[in-house]
Amino acid sequence: MKTAVIYARYSSERQTEQSIEGQLHVCNDYAKRNDLVIVGTYIDRAMTGTNDNREDFQRMLKDSDKRSFDYVLVYKLDRFSRNKYEMAIHRKHLKDNGIKILSAMENIPETPEGVLLESLLEG
Repeated sequence: MKTAVIYARYSSERQTEQSIEGQLHVCNDYAKRNDLVIVGTYIDRAMTGTNDNREDFQRMLKDSDKRSFDYVLVYKLDRFSRNKYEMAIHRKHLKDNGIKILSAMENIPETPEGVLLESLLEG
């Protein structure tokens, strides 16, 4: 069975913990439907996605070097990053560790069309 960690984030003080709970609920449902075992959760509260200066995000990247999970599961790709350049750098870091990013709400196929869709969503 494949393993995953969940990364959840909300960006402002106007959002609430409910935002995180909703993301976790959707991600856990996705994991169950897709036979993924959740082995960890990383959460950044009231942190922008326009840069990577997020404590749990950095911890997740560092933990990926241990290669102890197969996927990073996010509610939507914009929870991972809102900066397309940093997104590319961090996606490569994870890929080099054998880890793929999955979006629970965005059905992105593993095809050339999926690569294009993912690029559009990241932009």
